[in-house]
Amino acid sequence: MRAPLSWLREYVDLPAGETGRDVAAKLIEAGLEVETVDLLGAGLKGPLVVGQVLAIEELTEFKKPIRWCQVDVGDANRTGEPQNLICGATNFAVGDKVVVVLPGAELPGGFAISARKTYGKVSEGMICSARELGMGDDHDGIIVLPPEYEAGTDAVELLELVDEVLDIAVTPDRGYCLSLRGLARETATAYGLPLRDPALLDVPAANDHGPKVEVADPHGCDRFTARAVTGLRTDARSPIWLQRRLQKAGMRPISLAVDVTNYVMLELGQPLHAYDRARVDGPIGVRRAEPGEKLTTLDDVERTLHPEDLVITDSRGPIGLAGVMGGADTEIADAAGGEQGSTEVVIEAAHFDPVSIARTARRHRLSSEASRRFERGVDPEAAAAAAQRTVDLLVLLAGGSAEAGVTRFVAPGGPRTVRIAADHPDRVAGVAYGRETVVRRLQQVGCDVSGQDELTVTVPSWRPDLTDPNDLAEEVIRLEGYANLPSTLPRPPAGRGLTERQRLHRRVGRALAGAGYTEALNYPFIGSSALDGLQLDPEDSCRRTVKLVNPLSDEEPALRTALLPGLLTALRRNHGRGSQGAQGGLALFETGLVFHPTGEERDAPRPSVDDRPSDEEIASLDAALPRQPRHVAAVLSGPREQAGWWGGGRPSGWADAVEAARTVAREAGADLVVEQGRYGPWHPGRCARLSVGERTVGYAGELHPRVVKAFGLPERTSAMEVDLDALEEDAGGPVRAPSVSAYPVAAQDVALVVGADVAAAEVEAALREGAGPLLESLRLFDVFTGEQLGEGRKSLAYALRFRAEDRTLKADEASAARDGAVAAAMERTGATLRGA
Repeated sequence: MRAPLSWLREYVDLPAGETGRDVAAKLIEAGLEVETVDLLGAGLKGPLVVGQVLAIEELTEFKKPIRWCQVDVGDANRTGEPQNLICGATNFAVGDKVVVVLPGAELPGGFAISARKTYGKVSEGMICSARELGMGDDHDGIIVLPPEYEAGTDAVELLELVDEVLDIAVTPDRGYCLSLRGLARETATAYGLPLRDPALLDVPAANDHGPKVEVADPHGCDRFTARAVTGLRTDARSPIWLQRRLQKAGMRPISLAVDVTNYVMLELGQPLHAYDRARVDGPIGVRRAEPGEKLTTLDDVERTLHPEDLVITDSRGPIGLAGVMGGADTEIADAAGGEQGSTEVVIEAAHFDPVSIARTARRHRLSSEASRRFERGVDPEAAAAAAQRTVDLLVLLAGGSAEAGVTRFVAPGGPRTVRIAADHPDRVAGVAYGRETVVRRLQQVGCDVSGQDELTVTVPSWRPDLTDPNDLAEEVIRLEGYANLPSTLPRPPAGRGLTERQRLHRRVGRALAGAGYTEALNYPFIGSSALDGLQLDPEDSCRRTVKLVNPLSDEEPALRTALLPGLLTALRRNHGRGSQGAQGGLALFETGLVFHPTGEERDAPRPSVDDRPSDEEIASLDAALPRQPRHVAAVLSGPREQAGWWGGGRPSGWADAVEAARTVAREAGADLVVEQGRYGPWHPGRCARLSVGERTVGYAGELHPRVVKAFGLPERTSAMEVDLDALEEDAGGPVRAPSVSAYPVAAQDVALVVGADVAAAEVEAALREGAGPLLESLRLFDVFTGEQLGEGRKSLAYALRFRAEDRTLKADEASAARDGAVAAAMERTGATLRGA
């Protein structure tokens, strides 16, 4: 909402020196979002005056129209002689009044004006267009003023070129601020000044002589006021002050009748519509659309109506989409467009159901200034005043006559009341406001307040968002100032803090970030195309998804069952944009929930907001949810280590994905078993199944080429995904800090020759079992194959570290432990010592 400061001053007597930025600061303190304060006319310096065209000479020797004009500017040039001006516009004639800027002036943007020779003539200034003066984007022609203004009149003041405009982002709950009336109320409250309410008008009582109106849907339309004005001058145009206020508020002047309805909408917040009475056949009706009905709206688009659309009708059918846009058949005719201008109009001022209007606007993708206001809530009591204000302006500006008939439909209803304890705002804010302050602030909002310890608050009609005590408490708090709320730290109960699940989540994130991965958070939505790209079997459990009733995108209508699709999409996007990690490649990770339907979900009860839900209600809510385990996934491509003076680089591969899974398992304190596996997205020969005990917790390795192609990924992309909750469950408790021994370590190496089909993890498990409690760590540091070992054989070299907690190991103790480990490996895997 754009609010000119000069217009705002009509309703609030602001201090003379108060600037737009001062007012913006006050409104921000009151909770409004003032985005900018535009300084109109900044840098404008006169003389800028009204001129009358005395003569025009067409210069035909140029490719485009050029006119040599003599313009009377009165005594503004201090000589009384006409100004000679070159102009390329053709939308004016001899005798017209125009805006002239004289030498020595400066237009907005630092455009200095001087006498200069152009097109073979000396131009002593310039005839101005609206865009050159900062009045709008119209540059089709120069400004032609009404004939009543004298030559030499100061055009800066006439056109109100110098002003400040506050641009305010109005939140959905503050619809009353989409009007100067609402903003003036907030301004008056912020400054502690009285408000001149523009809606306080003398409105005649309803009678039976007004335009006929039939409302068939009182729920959709609970207020409808109709007035008629006759005898309008067809040549009447909007005065400059009206046009300028519309332009400053961001609207384009069109014709007098339309401009007046727009002006009153901006002033009072009540959308209106004017019908050409000659084009309305029979009584005006309000009803829901019938299936198959069509309506051509003012934007010349024929629309097929929905049965839930609220429409305005006459005896022929729909003539307007209620609260959104009028129909072309009853549009006000403008004599300037070559038509016979409208001389009789019917003014509609109605109040429509916000939900119905919002759905209609979205259904037809037709957002308008009217629908923006109706869907946020319009003051239903302002309809009669808005109709009266419109009638008064049409009579004043177009010479019309207001008919005595007044039609007013009002559905049964009354004011809304809310009961609130007088100290409720105190308890919400933690500040002792006191009853007097609470009552005073609520009255400033527009409420009627009665009672002592318990207040009965009658909510004003323009505040449909005030429905419960907390809403009223918020009004008191914001008007008293959010900045005045004390900053107090909550005192958590002793022994409370992060859960073990939260700690694990953080540890895993820090560990992967330390390993060179970058966290990427993705939306938790998925589509069937992503699951197809993962090459999952038709019966795979990941294809059973939870569908959303109202998805953000039709291409992703379900909740994700795996993290990989989102991560792979992020990898492709970053790779396509040339993003690289610290090592030159890309390495991304994500931790988050996945969603698996249990088949036992049901509709959950909706708990009350008055009290904490009971244990039974919480259990019912949990039972209605799908299973939501927390997963961690990582993807990587490109170099894992950069080449440089220190040596050659290394590309990332399946082993890096496996190591990422090991990193996660270490943080969870789980013993991860890595063995060859086979699962959808991964290359069948380069896929590792990750398990803890007998339970599979995830997979890691290089992605299948078909998956790489489906997602548009770099070649040899690797990935891993692990069920983090399963790792935590199987870890056997919180991770304990390692003890530091004061005794030295005994290092032993062993190389074992085994069959090529024997997994290194199986050999490692046997070595650990045989080594006994003295084994501190075990690491595979070399894998060798060659002719000397024989076909189908490989050598695995391990580094074993032994240490005792209470003494220094003797050589024979370390050797015995090593021999025990080798013996166990020989017995379980058929290994032989290399070189033996």
